[in-house]
Amino acid sequence: MSDSRRTDAVLLLVALVWGSSYLVAKDATAVLPVPTVLFARYAPSALACAALVGRRGWSRPELRTGALLGVTQAAILLLETYGVAHTSAANAGLIISLTIVLTPLLDGGRLPMRFFAAAGVCVAAVGLLMTGSTGLHLPGLGDLLMLAAAVVRAGHVALVGRLASRGGIRPLQLTAVQTVVGTALFAVPAATARGGLPALSQSASTWGQLAYLALGCSVFAFLAQTWAVQRTSASRASLLLGTEPVWAVLAGVALGGERLTAVAVLGAALMLTGTYGGQAVERAHRAAGAIGNSGPEFPGARRSLSSGRAASATQRKWVGGFLPPTHPVPRERANATRYDEL
Repeated sequence: MSDSRRTDAVLLLVALVWGSSYLVAKDATAVLPVPTVLFARYAPSALACAALVGRRGWSRPELRTGALLGVTQAAILLLETYGVAHTSAANAGLIISLTIVLTPLLDGGRLPMRFFAAAGVCVAAVGLLMTGSTGLHLPGLGDLLMLAAAVVRAGHVALVGRLASRGGIRPLQLTAVQTVVGTALFAVPAATARGGLPALSQSASTWGQLAYLALGCSVFAFLAQTWAVQRTSASRASLLLGTEPVWAVLAGVALGGERLTAVAVLGAALMLTGTYGGQAVERAHRAAGAIGNSGPEFPGARRSLSSGRAASATQRKWVGGFLPPTHPVPRERANATRYDEL
């Protein structure tokens, strides 16, 4: 297998892992309380990230920024996990992709009317998904929670770009702090939830699901993405990682036994069209220099990415913190790194 095909395969695998996480989380919450699932998802991630950081340690800016972003990230996962527990995995994966068009709006800057047209298509798609997944009905609690999660996630991504662009913040260290904060936030709710932490020992069949969420969707995806984005173009990486909602639908239908009505299929098609269209418009607009600069190192580094996430100048320059300082990552190959997913 050639290097390019191997890189594409890794990025598709990361998208598949993220897309399938909604079904896995839904199954896990059917057995365990949501706070317990989140604690079990965070704690192994924190241990793994801390081990990877090792003696390199953390700087004060990394600790301060990571603590704040850890709170917003925990809020996202809380909304997402409660949301997917009350809706289909397919709907969850599609609605959360609304973040792609919400992030540039929250991040500021002038955008062309074509972008707002694409955003309008996404809004129409959400309406169809929320009312027609099982026949026309009022929006369910799970869909509304996923919509709220998309809004909070977009704000989180914009915040990541603004805070991490100050320099001196390494992505791995930042991620590690966020996982520690999340572990601390969910420890007490998990211990006091129905069944408490002992419920974990009574649900051995869910250990594989929890390990998949913690190590597969967090640690593996972070490391694999870090490796892959250094070896391909930003456009190609964002295109492959942007297939996440497609995998969410396929996992829900093929493995979860979910069924989509004709209205929901139309909503899914509109969502994919709108997000991909908005992503392409925003990427082209940014490449033309219309969104401005965010730092001395790389133009536009604080703006949202073509994959719907934001990157700071530091994140663009040192992807994942795994490269020695003598090997800076070219800007165009660091555009798709994602820091909001655990």
